[in-house]
Amino acid sequence: MSEEKKYLTTATGTPVGDNQNSLTAGHRGPTLIQDVHLLEKLAHFNRERVPERVVHAKGGGAHGYFEVTNDVSKYTKADFLSEVGKKTPMFIRFSTVAGELGSADTVRDPRGFAVKFYTEEGNYDLVGNNTPVFFIRDAIKFPDFIHTQKRNPQTHLKDANATWDFWSLSPESLHQISILHSDRGIPATWRHMNGYGSHTFKWVNKDGEAFFIKYHFKTDQGVKNLDTDLASKLASDNPDYHIEDLFNAIEDGNLPSWTLKVQIMPAADANTYRYDPFDVTKVWSHQDYPLIEVGRMVLDRNPENYFAEVEQAAFSPGNFVPGVEASPDKMLQGRLFGYSDAHRYRIGANHEALPINRAKSPVNHYQRDGFMRFDGNGGSSVNYEPNSVDGPKETPENKTTPYGVEGFADSVPYDSEDHFSQPRALFRDVMDEDERTRLIQNFVDHMSRVDRQEILIRQIELFYTVDTELGTRIAEGLNLEVPEHIKNK
Repeated sequence: MSEEKKYLTTATGTPVGDNQNSLTAGHRGPTLIQDVHLLEKLAHFNRERVPERVVHAKGGGAHGYFEVTNDVSKYTKADFLSEVGKKTPMFIRFSTVAGELGSADTVRDPRGFAVKFYTEEGNYDLVGNNTPVFFIRDAIKFPDFIHTQKRNPQTHLKDANATWDFWSLSPESLHQISILHSDRGIPATWRHMNGYGSHTFKWVNKDGEAFFIKYHFKTDQGVKNLDTDLASKLASDNPDYHIEDLFNAIEDGNLPSWTLKVQIMPAADANTYRYDPFDVTKVWSHQDYPLIEVGRMVLDRNPENYFAEVEQAAFSPGNFVPGVEASPDKMLQGRLFGYSDAHRYRIGANHEALPINRAKSPVNHYQRDGFMRFDGNGGSSVNYEPNSVDGPKETPENKTTPYGVEGFADSVPYDSEDHFSQPRALFRDVMDEDERTRLIQNFVDHMSRVDRQEILIRQIELFYTVDTELGTRIAEGLNLEVPEHIKNK
């Protein structure tokens, strides 16, 4: 066997120069389609499992409606948010991220919080989680991250070494893993957790004025969580606990609801805010940008058939409506491609025509044929554009709003490498002593499965940088000494 150094390559053997940062047009994107390495990674990743979802495989859902309770029309021209009292039908799918289709509901894992609004201007999908941040901030790292959450390719067992190896080499994960290992890491039920869009999105009003926003769905039932022992017992006794709870609550007329609030940032602030507002590992201070109420989401109807409505439900962050657009968030930019591509692979090119995914508004386009085409396939009308036979035409007023880009097309990281101040504030200022103790114990329990000491030391150094007490107490729990070189940094 050759002793030469192994170089990372594409599937065709081309050496990869940068596997950490996607190629963008200037410092703040957008991500370029010429980054074929990124596209190959995402496209291949979406095809690694058949037929269940690669991530968010286990979940449940329900129908309901969204009602506007506050006038936000000066911020967005989105029709479904245009007036107080307006109701829009919607469907939501809750899920766990890492587990397979048969995994337990009450494991420590982020929860998916994906909402499909059937608006009069088409479907708007808000595909978020129950956490306001994420583990990584560039989509080029997503397949690698999820591989660490899945099974070891040799043993076919979950591998704590892989998980913590990746996290210890990716300090941007500190904020999310601190939330994940806190009390909120195991929600009592889906009804008792908040939901977040996590990414930064852009709202545009009728005058073309742009605002950057973050979505917060606040549970009206109150936040409740499970302690580790009870969660483990439920995982054994009733692995479908959350699915059952949601179904029974709606069946019994105990309708769950959430109040949607947003943080709104004037577009000009994006260049001066103390954190990069497009970095999904960061939150915006509520003092800087207070929560503004938008409306209320109520779940009032269970699916008639789980497979047809929950398993075939397909959400994409790229499904926007006029008045809502993408931001330069690099993680979001990758998801705009990745999610729809996953659905095209998993349930077919015509997945958007399935009843659960089909828009309530008229659908007029020139896409034809493909596997499992079950509607009229566009009839006998013309299948190209432009045409002179009065086929559907574009509406220029619904073009996305322009924004300036500058710099060189290059693989560049975010400006800031401050991965510590926000988890430090979470640990010191948000958590009380009991919460800090449970957080540390949860870290110790998870890291005790790691048998490679260099990984443990590397991660303890990150925790020590966040807060000396955090790093020291985790080290003590693992029967390790904090090395002097870490103390003296």
